[in-house]
Amino acid sequence: MIGNLESFQDKLAASGFPPLVNKLAGASFRGRIATRDLGPLRLVSLDTPESACIGRERDASDGENLAVKVMTRGRTRIEQGRAVAELGPTDLVLLDPTRTLRFASTAAAHVTILVPRRELRIRPAQIDRLIGVRIDGSRGPGALVSVLARESARSATEFREAEALRSAAAVVELIAVALEARLGDEQPAPDEWLRNRIAGYIESRLADPDLSPPGIAAAHNISVRRLHKLFEDQPLTVAALIRRRRLERCRAELTGSGRTVTAVAARWGFSDPTHFSKLFKATYGYNARALVTSNRAQTTKTRTAGPEKDGGDQGRQ
Repeated sequence: MIGNLESFQDKLAASGFPPLVNKLAGASFRGRIATRDLGPLRLVSLDTPESACIGRERDASDGENLAVKVMTRGRTRIEQGRAVAELGPTDLVLLDPTRTLRFASTAAAHVTILVPRRELRIRPAQIDRLIGVRIDGSRGPGALVSVLARESARSATEFREAEALRSAAAVVELIAVALEARLGDEQPAPDEWLRNRIAGYIESRLADPDLSPPGIAAAHNISVRRLHKLFEDQPLTVAALIRRRRLERCRAELTGSGRTVTAVAARWGFSDPTHFSKLFKATYGYNARALVTSNRAQTTKTRTAGPEKDGGDQGRQ
């Protein structure tokens, strides 16, 4: 989509970006924006003229996502937190939409990945050290993230839903690797590093019905005993972590997909529908089927409601 400043800013806000004030924009402003979703990730491709922008601090409730900005053309100088990043083509930077942001750029093109904080399994203290810091996109893990961001922005619509979810998990894992590599000497302790890698491995393979502690241990060249030892001081055991994350994926899909409980359960590794239903109710306090019923009722209501009944605010909810 190509638009003038007003339409461009409206589209930008709708994509999840914080409001920005562009000091150089005038009546002749023309920008291009395209938004695609890949599982829980949102990829926003921007093509903008020379710009100098300010984004003001926002309420913490607006901070569900972090943003990974990848340059594809032009140069940008970004200030956020205590850092200043000078970015050229392929470089990337981690940004927090709730914090004050200043940047100046030449005519440029870039892809921004909006990543839910909960998916990015990096400690808040480490994120604070990474905000606004340039990551080299020409080598190492940064180069892989840079290439994936650009390719995913072009091809995300070609993924089936299950493929998109698994691909998004792999992208998040690679982003985490690139960020941890940038920390240098501030790497976590060996056990924490390995535990984080295993958590990422689990996340990317939740749909695999054969995912289990023995297979996870073998994939990381450790014993099953060592695997359980890594998680003994964590809120969840390995098996409980797999079960909980699968249940969360099932709940999210049942809320919006319209698929049957049995089909969704099977997609996420639960082969016994009865066991799944009991486990779901024990975890959330209500039946999984209630989500399907509620979703169908909402869909029917939306289809039958006229424009006068289905007001603007309701339509956005």
